[in-house]
Amino acid sequence: MDANGSQSNEIDLDTILELLTKGRLEVEGMLPYSSNYTLLTRVEQDDLQALAVYKPCRGERPLWDFPRGTLYQREVAAYLISEALDFDLVPPTVPREGPYGIGALQLFIDHDEEAHLFTMQQEGGFEEAILQLAAFDCLINNADRKSGHCLKGRDGRLWAIDHGISFHHEYKLRTVLWDFVGQPFSADVAAALNRLKTRLDQQDSIAQTLAGLLNSGEMRALRRRLNNLVSTGVYPAPGPGPNIPWPPV
Repeated sequence: MDANGSQSNEIDLDTILELLTKGRLEVEGMLPYSSNYTLLTRVEQDDLQALAVYKPCRGERPLWDFPRGTLYQREVAAYLISEALDFDLVPPTVPREGPYGIGALQLFIDHDEEAHLFTMQQEGGFEEAILQLAAFDCLINNADRKSGHCLKGRDGRLWAIDHGISFHHEYKLRTVLWDFVGQPFSADVAAALNRLKTRLDQQDSIAQTLAGLLNSGEMRALRRRLNNLVSTGVYPAPGPGPNIPWPPV
């Protein structure tokens, strides 16, 4: 990815994560239309720089149903799950101390500001990514998959953002993406879910890292959802509701 968040062979993922983790931060301004503090930040290390989105814990709006001060951890956990599945849907995201304290720092994706999930569905060419996204949201129990929480990067890829209200131990899946209810997972999606189940069962590094971001009840619920997806092999039906976020875009 280059400094604008576009895919590039020049900068590998490890370098991006190093930059996000250790680079010098300079806040450039607040991003609009966010319920929590969401700050556009420039990150610099040596001769490398990039834009990133900084979401400090102290800027989180308290929610009655999510533990206070944990939204940034859920942003990081969502990235780790996306990477563990090899879906590469979520921009690189790390926990990071910044000018306003600990928070999540996510690579800014240069994107088409007129595009979102619905327009990408109409355009076509994103079918595989959307199948992955639907399974991913079921797994992380995403309570806020709006169409506008999907970006069309200048690299031509679908990117998924805003996962702060995910991983609740109670069923809270709210999404605009109910197109595949009852449909079997593709072979690639099924294989990815099975690989992740094996890793969590073996308590490898991803399980240990997630356990530092989510509480024990949330980890148990994550395992239950994963086991259910693996055993049924299909996209689940909506629960009692509400099942669609508002506004949908």
